[in-house]
Amino acid sequence: MTDHDSDELGTRDTAGLLDVLRRIDPRALGQRLQEARKARGRTQQEAADQLDAARTTIVAIEKGERPIRPSELVRLAAFYGRTLGEFVRDGQPVEAFAVQLRASLAPGPDSATEQQLAECTLEFQLLCEDYLELERLTGSTLPRRYPPQYPSTGPNPELAGEDVAVSERNRLGLGDGPLLNLRELLENDVGLRVFVLDLAPKVSAMFAYTEQLGGCVAVNRKHPADRRRMSLAHEFGHFLSKRYTPEVAFLGRVRRRPDLERFADAFARAFLLPATGLQRRFHELQRSRDGGLPTPADLCMLAHFYFVSVEGLAVRLEELRLLPTGTWDRLKNAGFRVREAQALLGLPAHPEEEPQLPLRYQYLAVEAYQRGELSEGRFARYLRADRIEARRIAASLVTRPEMDDEGAVRALPLDLSGALA
Repeated sequence: MTDHDSDELGTRDTAGLLDVLRRIDPRALGQRLQEARKARGRTQQEAADQLDAARTTIVAIEKGERPIRPSELVRLAAFYGRTLGEFVRDGQPVEAFAVQLRASLAPGPDSATEQQLAECTLEFQLLCEDYLELERLTGSTLPRRYPPQYPSTGPNPELAGEDVAVSERNRLGLGDGPLLNLRELLENDVGLRVFVLDLAPKVSAMFAYTEQLGGCVAVNRKHPADRRRMSLAHEFGHFLSKRYTPEVAFLGRVRRRPDLERFADAFARAFLLPATGLQRRFHELQRSRDGGLPTPADLCMLAHFYFVSVEGLAVRLEELRLLPTGTWDRLKNAGFRVREAQALLGLPAHPEEEPQLPLRYQYLAVEAYQRGELSEGRFARYLRADRIEARRIAASLVTRPEMDDEGAVRALPLDLSGALA
């Protein structure tokens, strides 16, 4: 059954849905239903109440011991906030991680935050599942260039984070310069699935890993771009050291950070601000100041060069003993305003907006749509857009501008499925 077929199934097409259900392995369908229920935070009894049935009925359906009726599947899909196509698609069910993400939280969030987190983790999981499904439809597997897990334990997590950052920069051939394209690097050269989502304000990022999906990261779109980059690098460090441990990272949630978080923080700073390159540029600044300490303006320009926050840069310089301890705190207490200083210096702004979905994800969706594997409605849902916006995105991805000899700009079609040769 194609994805297009499953898109058009609805409550009025009971016969068609019944025919589809007869061809599906009931155990695989039951597993999908169970994962969807858990991801939504629902109990078997609550699901049974939706069907006016006993809990044992849900138990039997999820085990694949009792065939589900079309009307029951329609009601459960609505209850779980899923489409029918997600349950009757081809392939093996994907291991859910939304439940594990929420289980990783320490006690503390209020009910409103918990509800928001539940919605965020579910959407994160659905996007990762959709990404995998697009790869299946187009036959395009995401290459995984994963190193073995690095040890993060030891007497000094900060030193371990520094060592791993150097090793990863060497493995990826990055030298000691700034990483302005961090997201593209981790998506294309490592093989992580990176999304930029509207998360709860105090959540900086989320990370999860399964054998089917690989490494998956969501960073908070509401945070400034330099903060998002540090959060993404932090989760990359988490992936490198404790791949099978999911995480929801909060901003300033605890005073005493666990060793793993100290490791990931240190890794992020060292990965974005490598010691050798940063020391070289700092000493160049010192020479230009006749050996004196750089000014706040110098810090702003250096932070802009590395595309990090001034605070993150100052902390890193203190860590490398290039600035006296407490320099950033003194600047902050003196009323130093970073954004005003950047504006006065005329520093060009780095892009703040990032696409919610990876570019590769979008290209795969367009390719599947062009092949007829997706209906227009399903295509729009994969792009998390209405149909008009989905058409605009498709048009922008399948054409490129070119200027002719007379200076006129025209759009040329791109063949996304043709061989490179």
